[in-house]
Amino acid sequence: MGARKGIILAGGTGSRLFPITGAVSKQLMPIYDKPMIYFPLSVLMLTGIREVAVITTPEDQPQFRRLLGDGAQWGLSLTYVTQPSPDGLAQAYLLAEDFLDGAPSAMVLGDNIFFGHGLPDLLAAADAKDAGGTVFGYRVSDPERYGVVAMDASGAAVDIVEKPAKPPSNYAVTGLYFLDASASERARSITPSERGELEITTLLQSYLREGALSVQQMGRGYAWLDTGTHGSLLDAGNFVRTLQSRQGLQAGCPEEIAFEQGWIDADALRALAMRYAKTDYGTYLLGLLAES
Repeated sequence: MGARKGIILAGGTGSRLFPITGAVSKQLMPIYDKPMIYFPLSVLMLTGIREVAVITTPEDQPQFRRLLGDGAQWGLSLTYVTQPSPDGLAQAYLLAEDFLDGAPSAMVLGDNIFFGHGLPDLLAAADAKDAGGTVFGYRVSDPERYGVVAMDASGAAVDIVEKPAKPPSNYAVTGLYFLDASASERARSITPSERGELEITTLLQSYLREGALSVQQMGRGYAWLDTGTHGSLLDAGNFVRTLQSRQGLQAGCPEEIAFEQGWIDADALRALAMRYAKTDYGTYLLGLLAES
């Protein structure tokens, strides 16, 4: 089995954020000082993943390529995959099947943002599982808006329900999925839902039926933000601003992660820092060099 590969699903029309997404992809919107897609990319990088497929609409792909390039500046290899129409989250495993080429995967939704001191350990535990799948449950006050995971007394998943009228728990399934090499094959057998989409919950239920789905709970020390509305987009930006200005540390910084992982050297980091010389971001990157 090959090393785990990453998928960022950054397609869709962003219609809930119109008119600001009328010309620019939602996943390129700013979260305070950096593009939204930097945050899900950082999650994959923290997992140790260096091969990533970015799934976009045909119209938006040139902008993603302009922003991210081929990933070499961060020691990554980025592949771009076109999503002609948004037909459900599980469709990503069909679109990325050639890219995955039999490898297990970690897929993160391009508008999901994760924070937490123990996040790398949580990701490492999910990555270590060769077989089955792992999802992450996050306690929310309004579970009826999400896919909700029902758990038994031991915390094992027993069911996943999409936007339930009567939620079986307060734990929403976040937009981060670690699945084994059978994901694409399973996605092929899914029947579209009533809304005509290949639902991720249906794919996860196929693992669940076999007792092959693990749930890791993100507790009080974690933040999971989705940015589907104008208000939540602003809230996420303010959250990042508060965090960074208070601690003097960057969140969602690919350059820092690549440098810490040893994927780029000091000279490469210095070159990246000089590209942003007129910003606090560039100053921060130069500060990393001084500390090292």
